[in-house]
Amino acid sequence: MFKIFQYTLFDLLRSRWTLGYLGFYLALTSALAFLSGDTSKVVISLMNVVLILCPLVASMLGAMYYYNSREFIELLLAQPLRRTHIFWGQYFGVALSLSLSVLLGVGIPLAAYGIWASGEIWNFFVLLLDGVLLSFIFSGLAFWIALRHENRIKGFGLAILAWLFFAVIYDGLVLLLLMEFRDYPLEAASICLALCNPIDLSRILILLKLDISALMGYTGAVFRQFLGSHWGMALSLGALLLWLTTPALMVRRIAQRKDF
Repeated sequence: MFKIFQYTLFDLLRSRWTLGYLGFYLALTSALAFLSGDTSKVVISLMNVVLILCPLVASMLGAMYYYNSREFIELLLAQPLRRTHIFWGQYFGVALSLSLSVLLGVGIPLAAYGIWASGEIWNFFVLLLDGVLLSFIFSGLAFWIALRHENRIKGFGLAILAWLFFAVIYDGLVLLLLMEFRDYPLEAASICLALCNPIDLSRILILLKLDISALMGYTGAVFRQFLGSHWGMALSLGALLLWLTTPALMVRRIAQRKDF
């Protein structure tokens, strides 16, 4: 598995898509740090970009890499190799290459700007952690969807639809539900609904660390009120780790049972 992971990682690190992804974060973070002059504002601005762009790119690249390497996968399957090692090696290679792009693209400009000596260092770490977790989560979802569907257009479309659902549609459905049942106590239900969306969990994790009540929204305020910042952060982080392991286990299950 390590050799497949190593090959996938180095193959993607040389890809123009990964280099362009890295360059985008380098340019954006440098511009925000230069124009703003306030590391707290830079972290907040980057939060909105990371929460949308990391899942989108992971969904696209995860599905594209699987379909483009299909012939290579069939060659590996003809060798005395375990199926789990093949697909986990590719999955971790894709997710780690995207994570490195986020870490370097955001970390290098802010490190040069002096984030290590500022009071925003822990907020900076939480932002990077969210970027890494979202990259792994949505890469795993994309691989799982691609494994289930042989048709490239259908698989790629479903991967983008999964991102669109968690990034946009889910929040609208939750808001509609809260408005429809506004006369009932919905605190516990709102927490459960937030746990079902990794993007919402990542947003709440950052906002609880930043302690910005005006930007938290209903679910973030509920986390803050009933769980406190520390318990709320622990719960959201634990749920994100569960989201991290679930796609990897689904990839393992479908890979073992799929007839190639």
